[in-house]
Amino acid sequence: MDVMCKAGCVMRFLGGVLNKAVSFVVFSVLDLVDFVLCFTYKVADFCIEAEWRPCYCSPTKEAITSSGGKILVSEQGESKIVSLNSSKLRLEDISDTLYSRPSLVTEVSKLTVNELRKLKLDGTTMKPCDKIKKGSARSTFTVDSIVVEMLQGKMVGQQLHPIPTWSDCDCKFCNSWASSSKDTLFVKAQGPKDNKAREDVIFIHGFISSSAFWTETLFPNFSSTAKSTYRFLAVDLLGFGRSPKPADSLYTLREHVDMIEKSVLEDYKVKSFHIVAHSLGCILALAIAVKHPGSVKSLTLLSPPYYPVPKGEAATQYVMRKLAPRRVWPAMAFCASLACWYEHISRTICLVICKNHRLWEFLTKLVTRNRVRTFLMEGFFCHTHNAAWHTLHNIICGTATKLDRYLDVVRDRLSCDVTIFHGRDDEVIPLECSYNVQRKIPRARVKVVENKDHITIVVGRQKAFARELEQIWNAASRSK
Repeated sequence: MDVMCKAGCVMRFLGGVLNKAVSFVVFSVLDLVDFVLCFTYKVADFCIEAEWRPCYCSPTKEAITSSGGKILVSEQGESKIVSLNSSKLRLEDISDTLYSRPSLVTEVSKLTVNELRKLKLDGTTMKPCDKIKKGSARSTFTVDSIVVEMLQGKMVGQQLHPIPTWSDCDCKFCNSWASSSKDTLFVKAQGPKDNKAREDVIFIHGFISSSAFWTETLFPNFSSTAKSTYRFLAVDLLGFGRSPKPADSLYTLREHVDMIEKSVLEDYKVKSFHIVAHSLGCILALAIAVKHPGSVKSLTLLSPPYYPVPKGEAATQYVMRKLAPRRVWPAMAFCASLACWYEHISRTICLVICKNHRLWEFLTKLVTRNRVRTFLMEGFFCHTHNAAWHTLHNIICGTATKLDRYLDVVRDRLSCDVTIFHGRDDEVIPLECSYNVQRKIPRARVKVVENKDHITIVVGRQKAFARELEQIWNAASRSK
């Protein structure tokens, strides 16, 4: 038995070493591929749309205020609030992982630039009085150039790039929002008419998904009593499904939450509500709960992506590496790394899959003889690269410094029940994340669902999960 244990330990060690070695080679090649794709897309964008499309490969530069407003800037982690017309945006909403993702190419580039600068400085003599004059010292604020360009586009009230861009899908389903006069999210509502519902339930989907994740699974399986008691409101997040996909949006936490408030709480006159959220949607659910602490009746989180950041670590970078560890195995870690680390490779994936989603849906139906329902594919396909890229970084990575505070507020200021579901076999968000939430909110109940993963925690067990949700809502109503 001891020999077998030792052999197993040796095999795991060798497997880990092999995984790291292969991963280093693969991701070094991908770094170069993404570098090449950067120039390829710049040429393609200019040829097709007659303008350069900004990307986060550009070096950071000094942000200059515009006559149309001011640009959000930051210095050494300190944020400044600057008004943009009638709205406001904070730099803390913009994750530095958008423009700071260390790779082989970037490290070599930085090393080369630094060496050239040293050579230039060695050949130039500068007097102290020439370098800094009395009264001329000022604080320098820097922000990534693409953020500057996009914010400037907001200030003058225009979109930098029309929707859709050539690499985005132009079908009626994906762009149905463009023909609507309402600047709100798509919300699928089901329940008693004439405002006879006693309570409201808001469903928030996860990353690269849509409201169909709920409407095609849970909505048909709620009991007749639940259907007559509750009004179900499932929302397509900004940039996903049938909701607006603005090209000039940075898809920050503020934008997502504001749109949910406007499209759900205000339009449907919601006063108090239950929340059910999955994956990335859990972060938005917590942000809404913190803003409306007296309105939340229950909070149900599925696979919440909460990674406590050790002291001394850069929060956003730490979370990005936990979520996307640059490993080829397991497969989900490799997919997450592609989506998180490579702006242009992920754009290529969107170009191949999302732009041609009607073809992929047709082939799937053809191969399976129409036996496979395509609502999950619909959620996976119907988004733009701009929306997915910014949402991934600004919500999951960018909120790394905020989640501790959100969880503290839920623990101390909210009295509602908190229930967490997590699939034992989830390879996207580790089970540890749910227990991390429970450590912050001791009253939270964690239910581990055996033999289920990130998707099948709902899909495939929708009847059982519908009953569990009804029990949670009934208990919350009795306790009030």
